[in-house]
Amino acid sequence: MKKLLAVVLLMLTFPAFAAAEKIGWKDLIPEGFTPPPVKPQSYYDANPEEDRQTNLDAPVVESLNGKKVRIPGYVVQLEGDADKVTEFLLVPYFGACIHVPPPPPNQIIHVEYEEGVPYENTYDAVWIEGTIKVERKEGDLAVVGYQMDADSVEVYN
Repeated sequence: MKKLLAVVLLMLTFPAFAAAEKIGWKDLIPEGFTPPPVKPQSYYDANPEEDRQTNLDAPVVESLNGKKVRIPGYVVQLEGDADKVTEFLLVPYFGACIHVPPPPPNQIIHVEYEEGVPYENTYDAVWIEGTIKVERKEGDLAVVGYQMDADSVEVYN
């Protein structure tokens, strides 16, 4: 009985066994910061000089660091093979980084998922789950404020 209790207590101390907290994009924004409004692609077609990421110094929510979370979003493909995407940006709305400029860094999660997401699942919203890290990274497409090694990725239903 003591061994069983010890095993149960040990399991409870590891975050991998903890249930993921369901969060939304607003949870990645600290109180007092308002991201710029999303403008349609037609605005950027007419104003190409505005087609760039803004608010590069957008603050992040430090208290999220190391938490296991589940968040929905859209995939911006970065790396993969012929069948699946293994590295991507998760963004809050369709077309971000491709048709319109990237959102502020506190609204982008750089995701690595070794198992890979089948290409056919990257054109719709997905749920990702994993431990989020507050970590700024500058990439070719955007500056991001969060990182995640995903435990799972599934189509949003």
